[in-house]
Amino acid sequence: MNPAHRERRRLDPLAHLPYEIRRAIEITPAAGTRERIVDITTTGRRTGLPRRIEIFFYRANGATYLCSGAGAGPTDWYANLRTNPTFTFHLKNGIRADLPAHATIVTDPTERAAVIAAIVDDLNQPHDPGTIRPTRLQDWSASRLIRIDFD
Repeated sequence: MNPAHRERRRLDPLAHLPYEIRRAIEITPAAGTRERIVDITTTGRRTGLPRRIEIFFYRANGATYLCSGAGAGPTDWYANLRTNPTFTFHLKNGIRADLPAHATIVTDPTERAAVIAAIVDDLNQPHDPGTIRPTRLQDWSASRLIRIDFD
């Protein structure tokens, strides 16, 4: 990848994607539940077999994330991505697309705090009457957090 392309991608990690796909990923706090649901296919850490689940994704600070939600219980998808960070992100509402992606576990305390706070603020918006509110930051502080880079 040439330096100019790498810099453009750093500034806008979705710049290389078609417009319709970018729009589907660039959700705002006004997005409802339907727009936030995707499937992901990971590789099983023990079996090596594909594992597909439905999950919410989030946007914060110009990036796309997966988060385990309130509590810190174990999740297979997270364990699978720790072992093999390459996965497929499946858009399925409105536009359909299977996007190759790479997971980065977010360990930096500053990034984690900012992203978790943005997710909780987003969940406390009145866009989804089915969500139990208020969502409390302290309930999400230990959540597993993955940043997604689309290949």
